[in-house]
Amino acid sequence: MPWEFPRDRFFLIAGPCVLEGDELNLRVGEALARLASALPGGIVFKASFDKANRANVGAHRGPGLDDGLEALARVRAATGLPILTDVHLPGQCEAVGQVADVLQIPAFLCRQTDLLEAAGTTGKPVNVKKGQWMAPEAMRGAIDKVRAARPQSPVDSSPSVPISSEAVTERGSFFGYGDLVVDMRSIPRLRESTGSPVVFDGTHSVQRPGQGTGGASGGAREFIPTLTLAAVAAGADGLFLETHPDPDRAPSDGPNMVPLRDLESLVRRALRVHEALRT
Repeated sequence: MPWEFPRDRFFLIAGPCVLEGDELNLRVGEALARLASALPGGIVFKASFDKANRANVGAHRGPGLDDGLEALARVRAATGLPILTDVHLPGQCEAVGQVADVLQIPAFLCRQTDLLEAAGTTGKPVNVKKGQWMAPEAMRGAIDKVRAARPQSPVDSSPSVPISSEAVTERGSFFGYGDLVVDMRSIPRLRESTGSPVVFDGTHSVQRPGQGTGGASGGAREFIPTLTLAAVAAGADGLFLETHPDPDRAPSDGPNMVPLRDLESLVRRALRVHEALRT
């Protein structure tokens, strides 16, 4: 069955920031597949075929559209996990929608009408990341653009419906220059204003834009557990966590990624918080 965002079952979106070789992609995917049964809503494998918003012109961007979609298809075939990847241009959406189970709109592009509509036109679920400068209530417009473009009636946005074709992700807000802050009030405000499940991105929320070496983004991964558990306590419906076996050697966003060896422990802690809220 096609995958949709669950409203009443805790789920995880996870994977490396950018696609690498099959060995690395499958190593992460297989680890996630082993963990998937522990999450009521399952796990979606995430990796980007292109990092189009890198800080420097010479930074690694990924394998590109065609090779990237082939690599994602191999991960799905090997693990059985649904696949999510970013789209940056309207013209990418049709091809991505034929392979990926979920399309994701990067935070910097969350107001790009043509991109949002093209993603909605595929009929696939769409995760829209909240821009670092956006108020929670302003994300209603982004979600409405996706819904309005769908070729069939979208899943009812009422909280009583157990699934949704759209989700919105909180990933922190700019705090002066070079740092982000997370306002946990954003989680209930996003749900109320958009009618969508709310995902918390525990990894990009600790990013320090422009504060890494050579002008690249830095990060403070030691704060990922603190913010992640707080967001679950604030009512997040799911988590987004980038992970890598050796983040310090990752080609993108290493300073704000969860080491793969630590992921299961963090996810199980988050699950206990979520279950405590439910009971």
